[in-house]
Amino acid sequence: MHSSTPPRAASNTTTAKVARIKAFRWIALILVLAIAIILMSPIICTLAVAVAITAGVSLGKKTPTFLRFRTPTTAARALIISVVVALLSAGMANLVLPRADTTVDEASVAFAPAADDAIAVGEDQPESPAPAEAVSPKPGTALAALETLEVKGRAPKTGYDRDEFGQRWKDIDRNGCGQRDDVLARDLTAVLKDGRCVVASGILDDPFTGERIAFERGQDTSALVQIDHVVPLSDAWQKGAQQLTAHQRETLGNDPLNLLAVDGASNAQKSDSDAATWLPKNTEFRCSYVARQVSVKVAYELWVTQAERDAMERILTGCPTEQLRTSDYAADAMAIAEEPAAKPRPTVAPSPKPQPTQESKPAPAPAPAKPGPPADVYYKNCTEAREAGAAPVRVGDPGYAKHLDRDGDGVGCE
Repeated sequence: MHSSTPPRAASNTTTAKVARIKAFRWIALILVLAIAIILMSPIICTLAVAVAITAGVSLGKKTPTFLRFRTPTTAARALIISVVVALLSAGMANLVLPRADTTVDEASVAFAPAADDAIAVGEDQPESPAPAEAVSPKPGTALAALETLEVKGRAPKTGYDRDEFGQRWKDIDRNGCGQRDDVLARDLTAVLKDGRCVVASGILDDPFTGERIAFERGQDTSALVQIDHVVPLSDAWQKGAQQLTAHQRETLGNDPLNLLAVDGASNAQKSDSDAATWLPKNTEFRCSYVARQVSVKVAYELWVTQAERDAMERILTGCPTEQLRTSDYAADAMAIAEEPAAKPRPTVAPSPKPQPTQESKPAPAPAPAKPGPPADVYYKNCTEAREAGAAPVRVGDPGYAKHLDRDGDGVGCE
C-alpha cells in the first residue's frame, strides 16, 4: 500500500521560498521607510522642533499645552526624544539633500578656497579684467581737452555786469553786419534778408529741443529765436573772465564759437546754468553742446567746477571722438597781453633859458600852421579821406562819420 504523505523534500523547498519572499518584503519595506524618512526629514525635523518647544513650555510654566502632557516626567521625555529626532532629521537632510542656496548641479562642486588660502595674483596668473576698462581720450578731442581745464570753486558774482563784456553783437569779423544777424544767417535755413545784413525770416532746426521753428523778425516774433551764449557770460565771469582784459571779454561775448541760435523759451530756462545744472532737452545734441562749452573754456582759459567737470565727462565719455573746436578770434584776443599801466616819468627841472647876448640873433618866427579841413567837410569813403590826408579820422575830427568807423572803436579809416 502506497502512503499519501508528500515527500519531505518538497515541503522544505516551499517553506524556504516563502521565507525568502517574506525577507524580501521586509527589506523592501525598510528601504521604502528609509527613503520616506530621508525625503520627509525636513518635515520630521519641523514637527520634532514643535514638540520640543511645546514640551519646554509645559515644563517651564507647569501648565498643560495643546499636547496635554499630564506629568512633568512625560514632558521631559518628550522634550529629549523630540530634540534627538530633530537633530537626526536635520543632519540627514543636510547630508543627503542639496543646500537651499545652491542648485542641484552646484551641490557637487568643491568649495572655493578660504580667504586665507586664496591664490595670490602673480606673474603666471594675470589679474581679472576690470568691469569697465577706461579708454584713453585721443588728442584733439573735447574729452582730452577737458582734462586740461583747471578745476576750482565758483568765484563770487560781485562786479558782474553785461556791459563788462563790451558792445553787444559787435561786428568782430568786420563784414559790416552785427553778430546777431551773422549767427541767424549761419544757423537758419531758407533765410530771407532785408538788405545785405538783416535776417527777416528763416527756419530754425532748434538744437535744444529738436523742434522746427519758423522765425520772422518782428516785435512779437523775434523773441521766439534767441542767440544763446553757450558758456553764459555770468558763468564765465565767475570762472575766470574777471581776470581777462576788456578786449578779451568783448571777444568772448561776440565770438561765433560761443553763440547759437536757439529756442527762446529754452534759452530763458537755461539762464546762466552750467553743464552740471542744465543740459538741452534734445539728448542727441548734448555731445556737441558740451564739446562746444569745453572749446570755449579752453580758448579763453576759463575753469570748471568739480560738479561741472563730472557732468561734462559723463556726456563726452559717450562720444569720445567729439572734436575740440577752435576760434581765431579767441586766439588773437588771448595773444594780446594786458598792457601794463604807464609808469610816471620822473620830473626834470627845466634848464634856465640862456640870456640873449648882443651876438645872438632872435629866433625865427614859427611857420604858419597848415590849414586843416573845414569843420563841415564830408568824406564819402576812406579812399577820399586818405587822398585828402585826413586818415585816420577820429571822433571829434572834421569829417568823422560812422560809415567810416565800421568797428565802432572811435577811429575811422584805420
